[in-house]
Amino acid sequence: MAKNNKSNCSEGSADELSFEEALTRLEAIVSEMENEELPLEKMIERYKEGAKLARICQQRLIDAELKVQELEKRIGGEFNLKPLSVNNEKTDAEHGE
Repeated sequence: MAKNNKSNCSEGSADELSFEEALTRLEAIVSEMENEELPLEKMIERYKEGAKLARICQQRLIDAELKVQELEKRIGGEFNLKPLSVNNEKTDAEHGE
């Protein structure tokens, strides 16, 4: 019988996860889908959650890359991070949401 993993992400809490937290949960979902006999409905739920977590991980990586690029642009040894806004609407539109 499949174990019920209580660490499912709710819509609000998933967006607040760090890259590492989202990746750890995504890995757990992949393992669960590969190793357990899940009913079709549970498999679909896990797939949807995994897709959302994959997008979160991707966005966190994009954010980190932008910060690194901004640091590399600085001349004279002075590193100043400035907040970068990434258009999340574009990311959601690209994924059909």
